[in-house]
Amino acid sequence: MNMRAGSEPAKRRYRMTARADAAAATRERILEAAVAVFWERPMVDISLETVARRAGVSLPTVIRHFQDKGTLLGAAAERETERVRRQRDEAPVGDARAAVRILFDHYEELGDAVLRLLAEEENLPGLRDVAEQGREIHAQWCERVFAPALRGRRGDERARRLAQLIALTDVYIWKLLRRDRKLSRDEAETAVCEMLEPLMSGS
Repeated sequence: MNMRAGSEPAKRRYRMTARADAAAATRERILEAAVAVFWERPMVDISLETVARRAGVSLPTVIRHFQDKGTLLGAAAERETERVRRQRDEAPVGDARAAVRILFDHYEELGDAVLRLLAEEENLPGLRDVAEQGREIHAQWCERVFAPALRGRRGDERARRLAQLIALTDVYIWKLLRRDRKLSRDEAETAVCEMLEPLMSGS
């Protein structure tokens, strides 16, 4: 029996697995770099070369994995969207103070970058999709977390109350309180909770 011949398929499978693992690790490193760059600077200032340098890979490697800038940044945005969704899903239903604390965790980390993204969305079609998805996630989050404030309401009344909840927890409210009025984080969270309280109590 030729043991050498029998071991060749196993060796080939090992090499293929190793190559696949290496490619997956490289793709992950590129995505991590793209996410970091995505939040650091305006979209128009991002290049594949910048991402390649941040990831420690060559430009052809980035192109081999993601083809072009739009594909890469779309994948980075999708990755961040899921991360933010998981973070926000930690908020318990009906607990406005806990929900606002988790929301502010997100805004304190990425609020300024999100505002920059929103300012650019009209000029870059790819960003419009990202921004619209973010707005939809926020609306769904408000509908889940503030469900007690919507209970028993129908039609226009429910739509109006949901719109109020969305507005009071929007990133622009965070900007107004934290950046424009320069409140501390604790003061800003308290201000939002005070505005939410009448809506949560059924007023």
